Amino acid sequence: MNKSQIRKKILNIRKNNFNQNLKINTNNFISFLKININNINNLGGYYPSNYEIDDLEILDLLQKKNFKISLPVIKKNNQMDFYKWSNNDPLKINKFGIPEPISSKKFYPDILLVPLVGYDNDYNRLGYGGGFYDRYIEKIEKIKKVVKIGLAFSCQKIKNIPLNQYDKKLDFIVTDKEILK
Repeated sequence: MNKSQIRKKILNIRKNNFNQNLKINTNNFISFLKININNINNLGGYYPSNYEIDDLEILDLLQKKNFKISLPVIKKNNQMDFYKWSNNDPLKINKFGIPEPISSKKFYPDILLVPLVGYDNDYNRLGYGGGFYDRYIEKIEKIKKVVKIGLAFSCQKIKNIPLNQYDKKLDFIVTDKEILK
């Protein structure tokens, strides 16, 4: 199967298995951050859509712990940047129907929470096919080191993700059932 076929299959599985109660344990995630990642308080999250695993509870809790939170804003040519956001800030809807911050304060996250369509045991991710996160990771890693954490439901795991030269590996993958590290 090629990426497009795999993507379609996993998106269907994710939609059929979506359950509001199925989520990442926020306290376990915070403990994982404390143990594995030091002196980092600038986090790029995402606003969940299309049956993605919800990271908003994690973002809210980290903000209360004085983390600076940012969300992506889609730009031209499949580019994106991250901008300051808190759960009290207004959002606008982008061309994909995803809420984005209206802030003009650009951030370069130390930790990047990455939504994904599929993943494997080698920390490879399958996205939606637009290359937004791969391009962003390429860009930010020229500026600073960033810890890339994929978030997914365990049902999105597959044996092997087909790769190309642009695909970026993740550092960790956190699901409703496990943490790959």
